[in-house]
Amino acid sequence: MDSDRRFILVVSHTGRADSLDAAVQVLAQLQAAGAHPVLIRQERDEILETGAELGDIAILGENVSADELELVIVLGGDGTILRAAELVRGYSAPLLGVNLGHVGFLAESERDDLADAVHRVIAGDYLVEERLTLSVRVKVRDEVVWESWALNEATVEKGSRERMLEVVIEVDGRPLSTFGCDGVVVSTPTGSTAYGFSAGGPIIWPTVEAMMLVPLSAHALFARPVVVGPDSSLAVEVLQRTNGTGVLWCDGRRTHELDPGARVVVRRSPIPVRLARLHQSPFTDRLVKKFHLPVTGWRGPDAND
Repeated sequence: MDSDRRFILVVSHTGRADSLDAAVQVLAQLQAAGAHPVLIRQERDEILETGAELGDIAILGENVSADELELVIVLGGDGTILRAAELVRGYSAPLLGVNLGHVGFLAESERDDLADAVHRVIAGDYLVEERLTLSVRVKVRDEVVWESWALNEATVEKGSRERMLEVVIEVDGRPLSTFGCDGVVVSTPTGSTAYGFSAGGPIIWPTVEAMMLVPLSAHALFARPVVVGPDSSLAVEVLQRTNGTGVLWCDGRRTHELDPGARVVVRRSPIPVRLARLHQSPFTDRLVKKFHLPVTGWRGPDAND
């Protein structure tokens, strides 16, 4: 391919008409600006089924590789952004999310700002921030049997609704507690507003480098959320006395069954996810907006703060 051409991948929420319509709008705007849009084959076919005229579109993995991408524009909610992160895992292209879903914490813009977002992409008017991710390994008798990663969280859950999961929690190679539970969430700061938040964990600012562990419905005196530094390791072992199996989920997308004796080890991954940012608003403002938090009565910071 021509090295002077600007390749920008567009990822949309498959099966949603508004997302496909937004993709057609973005593709046309990119082409009009002289950039070269890229799609994955499945989404190209879905858009063609709507009767849209696409023009010259490259296909990721066929005539454009991930390392040639300048940026990824993601049209959808956080789930779509997580899927896009899989496509460019380990490459330099940042993700710019345009929220077509509900809360959309990872997205940078809303549907009404789509045209302006694409304009700023063409102008290179954005900053890139890196988000900590998790390296996840499953070990059985010291043998690694499965590996994955997560941007939001790795979750160990019970395999059967009526049965409890018996686990032991380990921090930095030392046991912390054993208990029966519905599961355990190990989260990044990015994921602290996702499953970890719903499970009662604290919200961690994205600039904080840390990992969080949150037990789910634990039968124990000590079952509080724990926050550790980025160089720590966290482990969740399914005890042999567990009646049944467990299930490991990474970002709710990649899964592996856990037999009794299986051990899930989570560390910081050396490969971050890169997010393109158009706005430098404080994370506090994002929380207030996304969760509709009441701030009536705030008069502003004191001059001496």
